[in-house]
Amino acid sequence: MSAFKTLDDAAVAGKRVLTRVDLNVPMEGGAVSDDTRIRAVVPTIREIADKGGKVILLAHFGRPKDGPEAKYSLQQIVGDVAARVGRPVAFAPDCVGAVAEAAVAGMKDGDVLLLENTRFHKGEEKNDPAFTAALAKLGDLYVNDAFATAHRAHASTEGLARVLPAYAGRCMQQEIEALESALGKPQRPVLAVVGGAKVSSKIDLLENLVTKVDILVIGGGMANTFLAAQGTDVGKSLCEHDLADTARRIITKARQARCEIVLPVDAVVARAFKAGAESEIVPVDRIPSDAMILDVGPKTVATIANRIDGARTLVWNGPLGAFEIEPFDRATVAAAKHAAGRTKSAGLLTVAGGGDTVAALNHAGVAGDFTYVSTAGGAFLEWLEGKPLPGVEILRK
Repeated sequence: MSAFKTLDDAAVAGKRVLTRVDLNVPMEGGAVSDDTRIRAVVPTIREIADKGGKVILLAHFGRPKDGPEAKYSLQQIVGDVAARVGRPVAFAPDCVGAVAEAAVAGMKDGDVLLLENTRFHKGEEKNDPAFTAALAKLGDLYVNDAFATAHRAHASTEGLARVLPAYAGRCMQQEIEALESALGKPQRPVLAVVGGAKVSSKIDLLENLVTKVDILVIGGGMANTFLAAQGTDVGKSLCEHDLADTARRIITKARQARCEIVLPVDAVVARAFKAGAESEIVPVDRIPSDAMILDVGPKTVATIANRIDGARTLVWNGPLGAFEIEPFDRATVAAAKHAAGRTKSAGLLTVAGGGDTVAALNHAGVAGDFTYVSTAGGAFLEWLEGKPLPGVEILRK
C-alpha cells in the first residue's frame, strides 16, 4: 500500500476530517434492509474519532434530480450509522453553507457528524470548484473511504483531494490492496471467472483480462455468444449474435496473449425460464432447437474446479447461470464452494465483486470465505477493465 497515502500517514488529532463514505444503502419500508456498506466504513470512523479527530461524514444517497428530496435524505439512516459506530452521530440538514459550518463549529474532538446528501447540490457531480471549495471550508484533512464511488470524478470523491491533504480510509485501503494482489502484482497462475447475461456489457473487461490472466472461464448468458461465434447452435438461448465478431476477436487476442479460454462443454437446458422447470443436461453441440441454456453442466463445473485447483489467484465477476432460479443455481454454487474450500485449504487468493456476484456468493453461503468480496459494482468493473479510477489515482503518493 506504500504507493498510496493512508490513515497511517495522517495526523488527525484535533483536526476536522472530511470523510467520504458510501452510505447508499437499500431501504425497505423506511428502514435499512442491508447495512453492509455502513459496516464497511465503521473502522475508519472509529479510528479517526478514537485518535481525537472530528469525523465529518460526506455521502450521497440515491439519485436526486433537482435539489433536496425527502426520500433521499441521509437523515433517515443516522440511527443506523450511530448503532454500528457505537457512538452518537449528529446530523446537519445541508453539506455546505451556514448550516453545515455551524454544525462543524460545534463539534468536539472525537465527535461524528453526518452532513446531508452531497447530490442535493448540482456542483457535486459536476465536480464544480466553487462547490468543492465550500466543502473544503469545513475540513482540515480529507479521507476517502468510498471505493464504490471512486470511478466518479465528483467534488466529494476527487475534487477535495486536490485542495486538502488526502488519504485512503481503511475500507478503501483494503479494497486497493486486494485488487492490487489480484491483478496488479498477482501470484500466478491467475484465473478469472466471468459470467453474466451479456457480452456487450463486459467487452472492455474481457479484452483487458485476456492480457492479464492465465485462464479465463466464461459462463452465464455471455458464454452462449462465444459458443455461437464458433458455430454452435444455442437454440433459443439468450445470445448476442451481432457480437460474434467481437467474441472471435477476444478469442484471438487471448490466444496471442497465451490466455486459455474455458467455455462450457455441457449445459443445463429448459423450455421455460421459471423455478422448477423441467430441465436436462446435454453437450453444448446438442442443444435442442426449442430449448435455452440456463446453466453450465457438471462436466463444465468439473473443468472449472480443476482450473481452480491449479490457480494461485482467482478473480470472479458474474454467475455461471441463472442462479436466482432453482435448479439453475447449481453450477455457480458448486464452483463458488470449491473456490472457498481452496481459499481455506490451499491459500488461494480469491477476490470477487459486482452486485450479482455478491448475491450469488451469499446464495452459496461462501461470501465470508473468499479472501475479499467487493460491494463496489461500477468501480470494481472499471478496475477489471483496466481503467484508472479518479478517486483512487488522486490518492497516490
